[in-house]
Amino acid sequence: MTLVLNHTIVRATDKDVSAAFFAGLVGREVGEPAGPFTPVRVNDDLTLDFDERPPFSAGHFGFLVDDTTFDHLLARLESDVDVRFGSGPGGGWDRRINRLAGGRGVYVADPDGHSYEFFTTVPA
Repeated sequence: MTLVLNHTIVRATDKDVSAAFFAGLVGREVGEPAGPFTPVRVNDDLTLDFDERPPFSAGHFGFLVDDTTFDHLLARLESDVDVRFGSGPGGGWDRRINRLAGGRGVYVADPDGHSYEFFTTVPA
């Protein structure tokens, strides 16, 4: 049996702000509201549904991306001085990338404290 993650709820203090931040980060559009959710379609299989109903807790979301996507993402990050990003747990928000497993990776903090991790090679 094949398992594919289709959607997940991302808790937010303001679902529209958080959805817009993520959509802008990854070059996607914010979808039309669906019930209590503000959705962002990540790809053909996955949608992040931003939801401001309690309880709120920050989460971590890791995405494997290709080199071209990583380059576009990094260019967006480097052009915005207000977005916190960095090489990760050891380096924090140092506005640098890491080179884990021979690839490139970066962590991004959203306004609610979620961390989005983008990497080009799956870390060992």
